[in-house]
Amino acid sequence: MRILLIDFNPFMPAVTPISLGNLGAELKASGHDVKVLSLGSASRFSLKGLLSFLKDFKPRLVGFGTYQRNIFQVRAVAGMVKEAFPDCSVVLGGPQTTFLPDEAILIMPEIDYVSRGEGELTIKAIVEAIEGGGGDEPVPGVTLRTKDGQCITGPPLADLPKNLDCYASPWLTGVLDPADMEESIMLTSRGCPNNCAFCFTPRAFGRQTRSQSVERVLEDIACICKAGPARLWFADPNFSFSNKRVVGILEGILSRELNVAMWIETRADMLTPELIVLMKRAGVHSIAMGLESVSPNVYPRLNKSIEPEKIGDAARTALKAGLDVELFSQYALPGERLEDAMQTLQFVKDCGVAIRGNSNAQQMQLYFGSRIHANYQEYGIRPLRDDMPPYLTIGTDFETEWMSREEIKTVKNAWYAESVDGGKRVVS
Repeated sequence: MRILLIDFNPFMPAVTPISLGNLGAELKASGHDVKVLSLGSASRFSLKGLLSFLKDFKPRLVGFGTYQRNIFQVRAVAGMVKEAFPDCSVVLGGPQTTFLPDEAILIMPEIDYVSRGEGELTIKAIVEAIEGGGGDEPVPGVTLRTKDGQCITGPPLADLPKNLDCYASPWLTGVLDPADMEESIMLTSRGCPNNCAFCFTPRAFGRQTRSQSVERVLEDIACICKAGPARLWFADPNFSFSNKRVVGILEGILSRELNVAMWIETRADMLTPELIVLMKRAGVHSIAMGLESVSPNVYPRLNKSIEPEKIGDAARTALKAGLDVELFSQYALPGERLEDAMQTLQFVKDCGVAIRGNSNAQQMQLYFGSRIHANYQEYGIRPLRDDMPPYLTIGTDFETEWMSREEIKTVKNAWYAESVDGGKRVVS
């Protein structure tokens, strides 16, 4: 089967479509003809050109990586695909769809399938369903539209692999070409054992972490390095969740003399001075850590289980070792007043962390799957709209019991005034 997977980010430059690349690699390994497109704000393409590409490739299935930020554009392109190619099926996957309400598909006539489980497994199950005639039988991990316009959600996926080496590599299979990218995004593990209230990861992965082996990670890095010096961005929720594993990766990079420059995200309580030194030697140039808030009125409610001073100590140690540091922080959090938010801004400055990139704070965003979104009234969230379609979440369209919309804007402007890059972010 011919399958086209599209990563569409109209508000930011195109990036490595690593998640879709993983799906494409698994489909290619199963004998399918797969293409992966990454389209961003600077991409040179037109809708006419895209239609011409579709006409030449003739995909039977088109899949989109879906987020709150791009769902309107995804729906528009999906509608164009269905109008031009009625026999082509369309599937949505990604963070926005995992916990999407069933009724959402009923008001998106351009969508045939919604993936809710592990993408490599659900996409193959959808392909099998289409090859079998595209009937109305339930598909595990998937919500589908029936021929009479209803929706059916299949049972959850069971027995997910603990070792992600069982999935084909987008780099080793050639589905993704590092030569086409300024920075290669790596995703070598999934899940997180922590239970932060604002994050959808705990519910999505059951607070379990699954990963690729050290050897597999090194094989992928070596493959990328063949295209030249490798700039790697590790999108793992917690790169150093296992000290033994991360040390194995870093020492493997050194022993193989791989020329890399790496951005990684981790928790402060999983960093030691010795590990930071090893990271620097292996080519890590930036460490990002979640801070969120330093106010005792706020951070205990977030269930991060880490004291702000621990984060500050790790940031200063990394800076002293010659690494760049980014601290993720949010405002308009439960329990946070204007003075609490300003306290967090001052803390970041006192740590010596430059306010740029991911250190530009952003308003808490409420997405499907997070505990705060599911219980927003209990957390003091006041949505500003009551007409939200079921495929959208509250997002940032809210104020709280502690901060008005105007006060939230005041905090945003305060961070912007301190930013050295005009509030530009790498990750949202």
